Parts: sequence; structure tokens; C-alpha cells
Amino acid sequence: MMSGGYTSIDNQKVSGSVSAVSDPGHVAVKFTDSSLQTFPPSSAQGKISGGTQPPRDADDSFSRPAGGSDEPQSSGWFRTFTVAAYKPYFDVDTSDVLDRLKESLFPFRGTFTEKTSTNPDLYGPFWICTTLIFVAASIGTFVTYIAHKLKKKEWDYDINLVTWSAGVFYGYVTVVPLALYVILKYFSAPSGLVQLFCLYGYSLFVFVPALCLSVVPLEIFRWVIAGLAGFMSATFVALNLKAHIKSAGERWFLIVASIFLLQLALAVVLKLYLFTVTV
Repeated sequence: MMSGGYTSIDNQKVSGSVSAVSDPGHVAVKFTDSSLQTFPPSSAQGKISGGTQPPRDADDSFSRPAGGSDEPQSSGWFRTFTVAAYKPYFDVDTSDVLDRLKESLFPFRGTFTEKTSTNPDLYGPFWICTTLIFVAASIGTFVTYIAHKLKKKEWDYDINLVTWSAGVFYGYVTVVPLALYVILKYFSAPSGLVQLFCLYGYSLFVFVPALCLSVVPLEIFRWVIAGLAGFMSATFVALNLKAHIKSAGERWFLIVASIFLLQLALAVVLKLYLFTVTV
């Protein structure tokens, strides 16, 4: 009775209408592919999930944004004060660190900077310096304790050994590369700052076994160990920088010689203050 009040719209073209479904009992729903639904993202490249490969070290290492990061990017020198700026330089695994430690024990190869040019790290240098502080404090305390007991003298723990070691190792591996970075830039032979931090940090590894051998109570033996460690460390740094510094012109030899002698001076300082036992 009421059907006459409705208008048939079967054949009308009405804007916004929905086409009929042939089979109302089966509706196929298809989702479009989205990068948000893929985990982990296909763009992840680093060894740590969500990280990126360390960028090639260059003069703008600290100001260049790391690509592929989900974290908000800061511009200019403000990135220096963010954790994201340093994450790529800690993206190394155990095999990388072990290979670089072995390389530092063969100073005459001179291939360390070439192998680490694309991914210099700060992880190794940090823990090498931290290990040296611990070893220097513990070995120095043990040796002085034994020496005092053998002579039946009273022994007191010297806390200054820890603070002095921290100042020497952390200070040396920070200040010397910074100064060398400025000098090389002045002579138009700029080198990556992080690359220098990495090189100098690994150059100190040889002093870890040297400090352990200083427990031998022979002064001449301690001098030999300190001198050998200093020579290996100095040669490692000088030969790895030699090829690059040659582009500085005629003064390249003076720069390399200064680097070598400065590393030897560090060994002498360590011998006098860490390898020497006084009762």
C-alpha cells in the first residue's frame, strides 16, 4: 500500500551511491602495503637494530646528520650535544674491535687508517682508556703493597693513582688528536677528527700488557717494557699518518717526527709514574 510513495532508483545515476555487491555473504578486504607494517624496517642498515652504518669520517663528521634515523634531527653544532650524533661511532661488534686491537699490535703495517676510514669508532678508545686506568691503579697498588710488605714498612693506599691515571689517559687521547686536527687543517692536510680519536685510542692498547708485566721487580726490565711499548705505539701512529701528512708539503717530516716523539714522551711519563715503585 505504501509502495507507491517510493521512487525507483535502480537505473538512476546518483552521486555518492554504492554499487551493489554480487555476493553479500563474502566481502574481500585488501590492505595496501605500508612501511609502518613492516618490522624491522627494510631500510635498517646498521649492526644494531634501527641503527645506521657509521658515516665516512670527514671534516664535517660532527655536523652531518645521520641518514635513516627515526629520531628528530637537529641542525648545525646543536647535534654535537645530542646522543644521536655519537650513536654511529659506537655501532661496532666484537669482531671489529678485536681486529683493530690486533692491528695496533703490528705497527709496521700502517694500514689501520685505511681499514677504518669508512667506520671509525669511539667504543674501542673509550674502553681501552678505561681499562688502562683500572689496570694502572690495580697493578700499581699491588706492586707497591708487595714492596712495602717485603721491607716490613707500613703501606697506605694512594687514591691519587686513579685520578692521575684518568687525567693522563683520557686527557691524552682527547687533547692530542684535537691539537693535531687543528695543525693538519692549518697545513691544508685536514683529517677526520673522529678518525684521529680512533687512531690514538687504539694506539694505547699496547700499554695494557706492558703495565701487567711491570709486576716483575726488576727496574731494567720495566724500562725495557716501557720503551718497547712506547716505540710500538709511536710507530703505529706515525706510520698510519705518514701517507696522509705527506700532502702537507715539505714540513710533513717534522710533523711525523713530532708525533713519534710525543708518543715516546708519553711512555717515559708512564714509566716514571706508573712503572716505578718507590718505598
